Amino acid sequence: MSERPTFLESVSGLRILIVDDDDVLRERMARALARRGLRVEPAAGVVQAEALATASPPDLALVDLRMPDGDGLQLLRTLLTLKPDMRVVMLTGYGSIATAIDAVRAGAWHYLPKPADAGEVVAAFLRDPDTPLAAEDDVAETPSLARAEWEHVQRVLSECEGNISEAARRLGLHRRSLQRKLQK
Repeated sequence: MSERPTFLESVSGLRILIVDDDDVLRERMARALARRGLRVEPAAGVVQAEALATASPPDLALVDLRMPDGDGLQLLRTLLTLKPDMRVVMLTGYGSIATAIDAVRAGAWHYLPKPADAGEVVAAFLRDPDTPLAAEDDVAETPSLARAEWEHVQRVLSECEGNISEAARRLGLHRRSLQRKLQK
């Protein structure tokens, strides 16, 4: 009976594009994944990532959802157009059920909230594609009222394409109140 290959054996030589506007996170993740045998190509934003991917599409990509120069979901679509079998894991500090659903529907392999370490990223890339993301959580816990409110606000904000004023109007809040809520 043959053993399954280890991660290092299965990814040895694969190229991964790491796209994040946070310099510290990007560099730490790049070093950690390079130690695991991946050839790392870091990009500070969408424009740089598109240039790198167009020149030579990577095998894997770790993409931040929100960056100053563009949208991670649009970059996801561009990457999958260049190489349809690419595994793309979305990473964000603005995690909500709505954004996770959007990312997976757009073709993301997995979705991770920040902060994520290299072990979680590796596990996300090795995830069985036939296993639903929800089934991976052993315990389905009821979200707290604060979490449910946060997810609702994020869903409305997503529907308004990030327009704070429109989202505040739909939520029945003053724009500044919504801004304070989002800063917390």
